[in-house]
Amino acid sequence: MAGDWLKVEVCTPDKPEIWQIAQELNIDPDAAFGKLFRLWAWFDTHTENGNAPSVSKSLIDRAVGVTGFCESVIHAGWMAEVSGILTLPHFDRHNGKTAKNRALTAKRVAKHKANGKVTTEALPREEKEKNKKTNKKSESMPPPCPHSEIIDLFHETLPEHQRVVYSLWDGTQRAKDLQARWRQSPKHQSLDFWCWFFESVKTNPHWMGENDRNWRPTLEWLVKKTNFIKVIERGSNAQRRVVS
Repeated sequence: MAGDWLKVEVCTPDKPEIWQIAQELNIDPDAAFGKLFRLWAWFDTHTENGNAPSVSKSLIDRAVGVTGFCESVIHAGWMAEVSGILTLPHFDRHNGKTAKNRALTAKRVAKHKANGKVTTEALPREEKEKNKKTNKKSESMPPPCPHSEIIDLFHETLPEHQRVVYSLWDGTQRAKDLQARWRQSPKHQSLDFWCWFFESVKTNPHWMGENDRNWRPTLEWLVKKTNFIKVIERGSNAQRRVVS
């Protein structure tokens, strides 16, 4: 047995799914909610993961006292039948030991917040370990790539080059390439670097249009991995010549 209580939201009796079930079965919405609570309680008591392979819809209909109840719950999306097996989708969000632990944890944290004391002492061991892993992961993750700011720098530094249409940037391969170059190294994760990068393009006359075709590289061309390396190497060599 998973426990002796269920996690139910205050707004649940007024959710559209409740009213849909009540309308289909021609019963009062409060009665529909009560029948659903009996259904959830049965699954919580007799299953571990919300799957009931040996139970039929007619059996559950008799248990709640309404014919066609299971079909109506399936129509509302709160129950599913796959290959004859009844299951409650997202069972672990509101039922079972895991959901109850989360609810108790949230209550403890809310209490500590109200007292102005939010510490890991309010969390059970598994939550503390999860927070440690999350913190380590966030520390190792680079900051988000500022696409718009980098594009602005490209326009300002190289106004002769083909401009980028902002609305056509997101979700493209060139956007992915820019993000990859940003994540490639901590050195790339500043606008100062990108200002230097675009200035480095100016050190190559060919990239500035001094060629037979009057060709100039686009931002898409510049952020491709092999071309990106060419620009960095060109800029680094030019910088060494100035220093020496």
